[in-house]
Amino acid sequence: MPSAPPATANAPDPAGTTLAVLLIGPAGAGKTSVAKYWADHRRVPTAHISLDDVREWVRSGFADPQSGWNDHSEAQYRLARRTCGFAARNFLANGISCILDDAVFPDRPVVGLGGWKRHVGPGLLPVVLLPGLEIVLERNAERSGNRRLPDEEVARIHGRMAGWYGSGLPIIDNSQLDVPQTAQILDDVLARSIASPPKW
Repeated sequence: MPSAPPATANAPDPAGTTLAVLLIGPAGAGKTSVAKYWADHRRVPTAHISLDDVREWVRSGFADPQSGWNDHSEAQYRLARRTCGFAARNFLANGISCILDDAVFPDRPVVGLGGWKRHVGPGLLPVVLLPGLEIVLERNAERSGNRRLPDEEVARIHGRMAGWYGSGLPIIDNSQLDVPQTAQILDDVLARSIASPPKW
């Protein structure tokens, strides 16, 4: 799928607006790199809130899904999402934009988008970052520690993420884009989302 077209001249400027953005995508999509770059290059104060970073605040007793998905890992993911949502609301209440990144699945609406809407608020703007499977596998191979997933798991997650097509959410295929180019496309997408928020 081609990348989103540029925003029109009449579209709002997202760079000067206080926003809450949820960047969705599989492991290896580049969510964290794009989110950090986007937050670093805005004209208004902006925070990057990484679900994985918050989840890893748990040191002793950390429930790593790579060791097997269970009630403990599920509970820690839910806790991390609530913590991220609280932080986002706090930043927004103080005039600071935020961008969150998470691998939200389209087939789990109550836990995924519904949960983020409850935690952050209805003004949250979701955008899907979905490069091709080969790109995701290549980027995942460059990871280390518990953030590197088996190829089979990456392929399974990527396949589930394809469910976002037809959802009405904006999708950016950044297979052939570097981080600054992707951040520019993200701005274009957000300008349109501000003018006409997606229904979700």
